[in-house]
Amino acid sequence: MTVVIPTFNEVDNVEILLDRIGLALAEVEWEAIFVDDGSKDGTPELVERLAQQDRRVRLIRRIGRRGLSSAVVEGALASTAPVIAVIDADLQHDEKILPDLYREVASGKELAIGTRYAGTGSTGDWDANRLKISRFATSLAAPIMKTPLSDPMSGFFAIRRSVLLEAAPNLSSVGYKILLDLVASAPRELSSSEVGYTFGTRQHGESKLDQTVALEYLELLLDKTVGRFIPVKLILFGAVGMIGVIVHLTLLKLLMAGLGESFAWAQAGAVIGAMTFNFAMNNRFTYRDQQLKGAAWIKGLVSFMLVCSVGAVANVGIGSLVYSHWAEWWIAGIAGAVVGSVWNYVASGWLTWTRK
Repeated sequence: MTVVIPTFNEVDNVEILLDRIGLALAEVEWEAIFVDDGSKDGTPELVERLAQQDRRVRLIRRIGRRGLSSAVVEGALASTAPVIAVIDADLQHDEKILPDLYREVASGKELAIGTRYAGTGSTGDWDANRLKISRFATSLAAPIMKTPLSDPMSGFFAIRRSVLLEAAPNLSSVGYKILLDLVASAPRELSSSEVGYTFGTRQHGESKLDQTVALEYLELLLDKTVGRFIPVKLILFGAVGMIGVIVHLTLLKLLMAGLGESFAWAQAGAVIGAMTFNFAMNNRFTYRDQQLKGAAWIKGLVSFMLVCSVGAVANVGIGSLVYSHWAEWWIAGIAGAVVGSVWNYVASGWLTWTRK
């Protein structure tokens, strides 16, 4: 069995986890593949030293690539073992159930998961609020799961390597919910079983949970529901744009109050403010994987404003054209807004957040 361990700044946990895996899998032939996404705390260097001492330890260092789904797939591709297990490096998953997960898959199941919500499973010392959030997130996932699971948010499971590779081309590779991504991307319902475990408390390192994780989860749900029809980034871009309208109107009102009757100046200030807001939000969230910083942020803002200026012209032009033919102001307004928004999305993705 190959145990794939995605890492990012987990230097204090690596040796402890390896020792625990060795004890848990004493009767199973195993190897551990660490897939590191550019840790700066010495994690990959430590794994390299451990690999020199133990042939069962291997390291994949990724440069310019991030993401749990792709890390797991790369780890599986580097293995020839028929069973792949995935475990976090933060010591919160109970490695003692690894033999049970292995036996379930080795005996015929396609998937075996460690669950906090069935059998002897427990969320440990979670407070009521975190438990409610987790339960709510689980309920949101139900419609996209081809395989019913009690804990699709779990990142602790074993799977046949052939099944993982079969699903790999359809993975969203968004966020940290690799198990949910797998069961939503698999071409059919998988034969599965569940093993309960108690979720541990992080002792070392920093939690990766933040508002970005919640956004990535939403992106995954969107991708698996409407992603085949419309790019998820376009949805986020449009959502930012709608918030930007509110920002624009708020600034316009405030500037009008401060500048008296000078609507033109107030409108100009509101436009610049809204464009800056939209750029900052898209840079932080929509294009966070291509986020611009420092001087590149200023350059990006200028290019974004130029792109949106052209989009505004397209908006007015298309809207006027539609209005002259159908004379329905709201249809013309929507047509102009859609064309302008699509232009802004395509052009800014090409010019502002272009990949080098």
